[in-house]
Formats: sequence, C-alpha cells, structure tokens
Amino acid sequence: MSNALQILITALSLGSLYALTALGIGLIFGVLRLVNFAYGAFITIGAYALVMPSHEAEATMGIGALPTPLLVGGILALVTLLAVASEAAVFRRLRNASPATLMIASFALGYTLQNVVIMFYGSRPKAAGLWSGLMESAQITENVGVPRLQFLVIALTVVFLGGLIAFLNRTSLGLQMRAAAEDFQMARMLGVRGNRVIGAAFALSGIIAGFSALILVVQTGVLDYEMGTPLMLFGFISTVIGGMGSLLGTVVGGYVVGVASVLLQALLPEEIRGFRDAIVFALVIVILLARPQGLVASPAMKERV
Repeated sequence: MSNALQILITALSLGSLYALTALGIGLIFGVLRLVNFAYGAFITIGAYALVMPSHEAEATMGIGALPTPLLVGGILALVTLLAVASEAAVFRRLRNASPATLMIASFALGYTLQNVVIMFYGSRPKAAGLWSGLMESAQITENVGVPRLQFLVIALTVVFLGGLIAFLNRTSLGLQMRAAAEDFQMARMLGVRGNRVIGAAFALSGIIAGFSALILVVQTGVLDYEMGTPLMLFGFISTVIGGMGSLLGTVVGGYVVGVASVLLQALLPEEIRGFRDAIVFALVIVILLARPQGLVASPAMKERV
C-alpha cells in the first residue's frame, strides 16, 4: 500500500508537468492552429537564463542568485517576452501560410534558438543547483516519503488550470480567445483583434514555459541545450491524444501519458524497463486508432467528425 501511494503521487506529479506543457502548446494551437515545436527551446532558454554565459561545466548563478520572487518573476518575464517576440517576428508574417509552412518555421526557430544557447554557453551540460530543499522528502506516512517538488508541481497545475478557466470564461480577452479558437476568421469579422488574442496566447504559453524551466532545473540540477525537447515532445503527444484544440483534453492527455510512464517504470521487468518510452508511444498509437479525434474532442473537431 505504501509503495502504491508513492507511485500514485509520482504519477500525478509527472502527469501535471506534462499537462502544463501540453497547455502551453495547446493554447497556441487553439488560436493559430500552429504546433509550436520551438516551445522546447523556450523552456531551455528559461533554464539557461538562471546562470551567467560561460563554456565552463560549472555554472555561475546570475538571475538564479536573486531572491525567489525576483528570480521567478525575471524568468517568467524573459520567457514570456521571448514567446511574444517570436510571434511578432516570425509567425505573424506567416499567418496566412499553410500549416506545414508554420510547422517548418517553428522547427527552424527552435533549432536557431538552440544554437544561440550553444553559442553563449557551449554544448557541455552544466551543474546548476536550484532550491535543493524542494527535493527533500516530505513524510506522508511512516514508510512513504515524497520530494516536496512533486506536491508543488501538482498544486501549480491545479492553480494554473483554475486560473486559466476563470480567465477564459470571465474576462473579455478570454472570451475573445475562445471565439478565435472556434473560428478565427469569423471572430475577426465580429471585431476580435487577432494580433491581441494571438499575442495573449503566446504570452500565456511563455509563462507556462518559464514555470516548466524552473521545475526541470530543480528536478535535474543540470542544464543541457536539449533539455526542453523531450518535455516538449511529451507535451505534444499529450495534446494529440487529449484532443487537438481542447484545453481540457490537453490536461487529460498529460495525465494519461504521465501516469502510464510512471506505472510502466514501476511494473515492467528490469530487463525491458529501458523500452518504457517505446511502449508509451505504442499505447498512444492504440489510443489514436480507437479515438482519432482524441480523448476529449473540441467542439470544432466534433463538427468535423
């Protein structure tokens, strides 16, 4: 029973991280129909911004040495600015292009940002400890201890999801974003300002990427120029199986992928545990074969079906 409780909390924590990342990807897709593969680079830059530019293996803290409120605010502001600037400089100019063109542009942007990181910091991983106290175990029962960070990730996801729901349902800008997600051209004809709505979606996406960067650094204690890519990939998979265009679906997909990953890690025989991700991807194929529209299809997707 104790082991099961520990596995459950770990699964919810990883699912929450995937759900957060999927929300960042899903927000942009919902409004612009863009799968932003540069999202992983946003996370990476948010993490590297904590330290001073250097090619040495041991990182020297820059923003990371600031008091916690300033540190968090600085990282979120930087990544949000990066996300909004990428929309204005790249994606706005390609807004009328095909989805394939937008996708290729996002790949190119991500690869460019990744190489900017290498240019200033080098390609070697760096040790960068942050808030080590969050990795200390909190005793739930006499035999079960779980890192405090896992509870923080779960709580952060719940708070952010609740805030996002309130924003989308109770604010003028949120209602405009929902209208644009249903039919962008019709929303513009009815007076919705496209640049404002898309900019807001990228800003929210950047805030989520900033939080994800901080969580990754605390979890791993290591900076790597590709550190955001695996998280972006699992976030994208969560978005697809949850239902493209459905924010609720992205959260459901994130928890499905996270719980499946942790359960497989715990239950698979040791000799095949290294193939866990391959088995997760196989499960994704099975889900999509059964429900091509995703687990929670958006209203627009339901109309197409």
